[in-house]
Amino acid sequence: MTDLVLLDAAGVSRRVDLNPAPAFRKPTGPLSARVAYAAAHVIPRPFAENVPGAPADIDWDATLAFRHHVWSWGLGVADAMDTAQRNMGLGAAATRELISRSAAEARSVGGALVVGVNTDHVDDEQISLDAVIDAYLEQLHFTEDAGAGVVLMASRHLARAAETAEDYRRVYKAVLDAASTPVVLHWLGAAFDPSLAAYFGSTDSATASATVLQIIEENADKVSGIKMSLLDADAEISLRSRLPESATMFTGDDFNYVGLILGDTPGTADARYSDALLGAFAAVAPNASAAIQALAAGDRDAYRRILDPTEALSRQVFAAPTFYYKTGVAFLSWLNGHQAAFSMVGGLHAARSLPHLSEIVRLANDSGALERPELAAARWSSLLTLNGLPA
Repeated sequence: MTDLVLLDAAGVSRRVDLNPAPAFRKPTGPLSARVAYAAAHVIPRPFAENVPGAPADIDWDATLAFRHHVWSWGLGVADAMDTAQRNMGLGAAATRELISRSAAEARSVGGALVVGVNTDHVDDEQISLDAVIDAYLEQLHFTEDAGAGVVLMASRHLARAAETAEDYRRVYKAVLDAASTPVVLHWLGAAFDPSLAAYFGSTDSATASATVLQIIEENADKVSGIKMSLLDADAEISLRSRLPESATMFTGDDFNYVGLILGDTPGTADARYSDALLGAFAAVAPNASAAIQALAAGDRDAYRRILDPTEALSRQVFAAPTFYYKTGVAFLSWLNGHQAAFSMVGGLHAARSLPHLSEIVRLANDSGALERPELAAARWSSLLTLNGLPA
């Protein structure tokens, strides 16, 4: 049996057995027990000038092939989100091209697709609330014209311009009034982006939740749900319990998704669960698919048996500083053969240490998240060798 070399924080290595890949089966159609989107990353051309501050130079064949990988497991793709390095290397031109290309690919296979709509094409850091509305509308119309579903992302411009909860209500109403179909709201917490710490008008999640609920209720015909990414399961459950029937909770909690997706015991009063829109699912798409297929078969134990081990892996990928989780997603993509090189837009592949990556390797091996274990072991060994370490 092939083994893996693991590295601790002091650079001391040890060997462990390499586990075989789980025998997961692809579904014959979209998943039915839960709606699940994987927030996909972008793959750069490894020989291009993808250095800090340079425009993104994308390997479109590999990037789109990764989306087909996600669709093949019955999951939807959430594109042009923070996982795709928006605000961390992916500029406005590349974002528009990504949306157009992904929308075309989704149509070609009937794949589910939603994409992020933001204000990040505006260069000025400080703009008025009216300018925030205009910026949102520009991206909204582009996305709708491309034929993609909309996730209305949290805006740094709005966070800087808004002074009260009423400012958020006004901006969201203006944008939602212009939407041609219902959209998903996105609440991104400070762990992912410190500039959004007081989003929806307060650093207190309960106070901000009241504003979110008011926005959803006031625009019920234009809001299909909310993706909540606070890494706070209790806050998500609390808001989920108060959502109107017309709105879905999409968990964006990469620390606690297993229990949130499983939800309350069926048949209990007011039983609720969260659907999923997760960067973690880009890293463990086969596992996520197999677990949700088990739920469809009524086997909650199998769901937990498959998905529980991936949560420790996700917690490592999303460890503080959490906004560097994208490095772990791309690293696992490389290990699993979805991209030729461990490289990222903006040079972000350098954002995590070798011991951090080694722990990802260990947990991926333990959780059955290595799709091609021998390839993963060989690639990891090559990275250790490149860095002068025994492999």
